[in-house]
Order: sequence, then C-alpha cells, then structure tokens
Amino acid sequence: MTLIDPRSRYPRPPFKTQPQEFPGVSAKMTPEPDYGEDSYKGNGRLAGLVALITGGDSGIGRAVAVAFAKEGADIALSYLEAEETDAKAIASTIEKIGRKCLLLPGDIREKAQCEHLVSYTLDQLGGLDILVNNAAFQHPREDFLEISDEEWRRHFDTNIHAMFYLTKAALPHLKPGASIINTSSVNTRTPMPILIPYSMTKAAIANFTVGLAGSLVEKGVRVNAVLPGPIWTPFIATGMPPEQHESFGSQAPMGRPGQPAELAGAYVYLADPNNTYTNGALLPVHGAMPQL
Repeated sequence: MTLIDPRSRYPRPPFKTQPQEFPGVSAKMTPEPDYGEDSYKGNGRLAGLVALITGGDSGIGRAVAVAFAKEGADIALSYLEAEETDAKAIASTIEKIGRKCLLLPGDIREKAQCEHLVSYTLDQLGGLDILVNNAAFQHPREDFLEISDEEWRRHFDTNIHAMFYLTKAALPHLKPGASIINTSSVNTRTPMPILIPYSMTKAAIANFTVGLAGSLVEKGVRVNAVLPGPIWTPFIATGMPPEQHESFGSQAPMGRPGQPAELAGAYVYLADPNNTYTNGALLPVHGAMPQL
C-alpha cells in the first residue's frame, strides 16, 4: 500500500466556469469527476447483496454504485430520463465489473414511481438489502423572494417526500441486517444563504435518519447518513452560481473540493453488514471543514 497525500491527490481551483441545466451531465465537466472506476479497490464486503441507489447515474450516487459493485453487490439505479447517457455509461462499467445493473428511469417525486423502483428491483434482482436515498434537487437564489412556490415544493418533493415514499415501500422487504443510507450535507450545520430550501431539506434528512434509526432497531435495520462537504459533481454546474465555479472547494482547509470516489468508502462502511453497531450515525466527509 502506498500512502497518498490528500492535498494534492485531485485537481485544485481555479476551475473553468461551466454552467449546465439541471440535472447535468458528467462528460461536460472540466475536469470530469472521479467516480472510482480505476481508483476504488473492492474487497467483497457486500458480496451477494442488492442495493437500490437513487441519483445513481452521476455524482456521489455514481461513485457509490461503482464501489458497491466492486464490493460484490448488484445495483438498481434510479435516475431522471434526461440523464440516460450517464446512466448507460455507469451500467456498462458495473457490468464489466461482473455485477448486474438495473436501470430505472423516472421521477421519484411521484409516489407510484418510488413504489415501482422497489417492486421492480425485488422482481428483477431477487431482493433488496441496501437502500441509498441520494437523489436531490438544488437551485441557488441570491434573493429569498426569488424562490418560487414551485421551486420550493420541488426541493421538498425530491429531497424529502421521495425518501419517505421509498423507505416506506422498501421497509417491508428489508431483513434484519439490511441498511438504509441517506445523503445529507454539511449544510445541515452550516446552511448557505443562497441555498435555503436545499439546506432545510438536508437538515430534515439528518433528523429523519436519527429518528428512523431508533424506530427500526427492533427490526434489525440500520439507518445512517453521510454529510458531504464540497464535492465535484454535476450539481456544481447546475446548482451553484457560475461565478462560484472557479473557486469551488477552496473554502475547505484541504484547499480543493472532494471527488465522488473519496466519499464512496463512507457509504461502503455504512452498508457493510459487519458494522452492526453503527446506527443513527451522521458521518461528515468534508475535507476538515469546521462544523458547528
């Protein structure tokens, strides 16, 4: 094993300004995010398990899908139809790893779609052991009065209500030892003024995680969350003001944004059936950023 200096492992700002329309495509980012296709090394910790990951076509979800596959899991990927290019690319990667990948396009704001994701995963992959509630919507607004009612609802429909629908649909099929992992954010503790609705939903996710963990102890199902800091994903191109692209990640003591592949190990740890006492945890991965 060779040690790696975390400060210089990945690109540092300044970056190019690179706005995209939501939901964004990885191939249009400069530099392209590292999803772990080459950098993540698996050890069979999830061998034979089935994972359903929302927002699995790009960003953090894509890196989690790669890592889970390299650890031996079959993957069901939920994504918006506009992200078909990214979804097919990651499906090809997972199949080359030697695992199954089920593609599930659709909008999880709809309760029926969430129920379909669970039922179709069970039908096609034979079970469900890990649910990763990762998909999210984010839109910056300098002026609070510019936030429309529709935009406000979209944050909560995507980030909160879908998580509720999916968890409720999945729970009857999760056996003792199964795991639910939610993607929250460091914005839970240090909300950004330009991301008020997004930060609110991420705080709700953290609260949901801890409460649900206590509720499901008697069922033997663990519930945890990862709190990412500034991570280089298409979310930056679609959900941050263009003038902030150039310096993105410079606020972290590490002096750079994290790459999706650098978070994957946190999700693997939380999904690993051996980590039975890790329950109700909120795990920050943020490059040494101070937290309240």
